[in-house]
Amino acid sequence: MKDQDKPHTTHFGFKEVPWAEKQKKVAEVFSSVANKYDVMNDVMSFGIHRLWKRYTISMSKVRPGQKVLDLAGGTGDLAMKFAELVGKDGLVVLADINSEMLNEGRKRLEDKGYVSQIKYSQVNAESLPFPNNYFDCITIAFGLRNVTDKDQALREMYRVLKPGGQALILEFSHPILPIKPFYDTYSFHILPKMGKLIAQDEESYRYLAESIRKHPDQDTLKDMMKNAGFDEADYTNLTGGIVALHKGLKY
Repeated sequence: MKDQDKPHTTHFGFKEVPWAEKQKKVAEVFSSVANKYDVMNDVMSFGIHRLWKRYTISMSKVRPGQKVLDLAGGTGDLAMKFAELVGKDGLVVLADINSEMLNEGRKRLEDKGYVSQIKYSQVNAESLPFPNNYFDCITIAFGLRNVTDKDQALREMYRVLKPGGQALILEFSHPILPIKPFYDTYSFHILPKMGKLIAQDEESYRYLAESIRKHPDQDTLKDMMKNAGFDEADYTNLTGGIVALHKGLKY
């Protein structure tokens, strides 16, 4: 989207903010929670996020020697597993727009001995510094909803993906089961209090709850992927649609 075509404002949680300011505000959220990110993921999902990520990895079908881009890779959960799958002849790029999150991921992975196969890159998903048709697989887990121009990010993912490759988007979505009252109570009342107690940051976790509600639903995101160029797109609901895994193929 060209600058002159962009809307004047966009959503930051339930607030409307100038388009150009959202990226800065999101950066402030993740800078604030970076050192408690893994702990909060375990607490707020009751550990289920590990199963969602394990399913994503199993669906990737990544093989030895391949190249994988883990966008918004944060503290490296997916990158670590992909490094094991691609082996010494493969490459995993752990990418994040936020330097604090990227540093947390680098420290964690290097402490565990993952050195040779993983590279680190501070990038904006809307403008990826990689050549066309480069990666066999691209993943973005719980990151797309924080991107300002999601359509542009999807186009960039398609561009750097090799023909025959796939993009996997793991993201909070819209529940398909009748759990809305419980889900809303948890999201807007319990989750922020947990953020205050564990990460000393109530507002960041209030934003995260709001950002989930503003994220496109399953079918809308599927259509966005097709509009971005993906030759095939589909999704699988996980935990009753609280999370969905979208898959996009490039022929």
